[in-house]
Amino acid sequence: MATESDAASGADEPEAITVYSDYVCPFCFLGRQSLSQYQETREEPLAIDWHPFDLRAGKRGPDGEIDHDADDGKDEDYYEQARENVRRLQAEYDVEMAEELRTDVDSLPAQVVSVHVRETAPDAWLAFDEGVFDALWLDGRGIGDRDVLTDVAADVEGLDADVVDEALDDDALRGRVTDLFDAARRRGVTGVPTFAYDGHAARGAVPPEQLERLVEGA
Repeated sequence: MATESDAASGADEPEAITVYSDYVCPFCFLGRQSLSQYQETREEPLAIDWHPFDLRAGKRGPDGEIDHDADDGKDEDYYEQARENVRRLQAEYDVEMAEELRTDVDSLPAQVVSVHVRETAPDAWLAFDEGVFDALWLDGRGIGDRDVLTDVAADVEGLDADVVDEALDDDALRGRVTDLFDAARRRGVTGVPTFAYDGHAARGAVPPEQLERLVEGA
């Protein structure tokens, strides 16, 4: 992501792919592994234009808390198929994960902090974003916990861990993040990960070759 000094000097910003994702989605984590593999094949950098998405929207009550007893139409057969797909993609992208699914974690706090980091410390955002994914899917930590997010932020060079409290204590910011969720759905995003580029999109943890076709039209 370009810095303010880059913009002032007229330097070109790197090409970017738009990514809609939710940290609690295992396919978003796996899709980012695929994207990283594609990025490594490029001569020019490919930045990530991230947009948050609420995978738990159908289970949230009026207070914003998740109602785990709410019926979202996903039965055990659905989850078993999801686990099988996660295992297949783990092997395909050569990545180990602590767990295949995490239905007990609310990613809203992580997404609120991530939006705040992107707005206030853009050069640190990618490292924070990857740290949140790794904390959940590699280390099995609950990223809905303030202390976990503080640990993630503390490990990011150039980022003050106080950013977590600043974000989570800001009700207006939380409302803006909810608005971003709504905006994604208005754009037709119904599931994640969704990768978008130049009016075209690919949904799911698609392989690097498909991301290459999306961006380069090969």
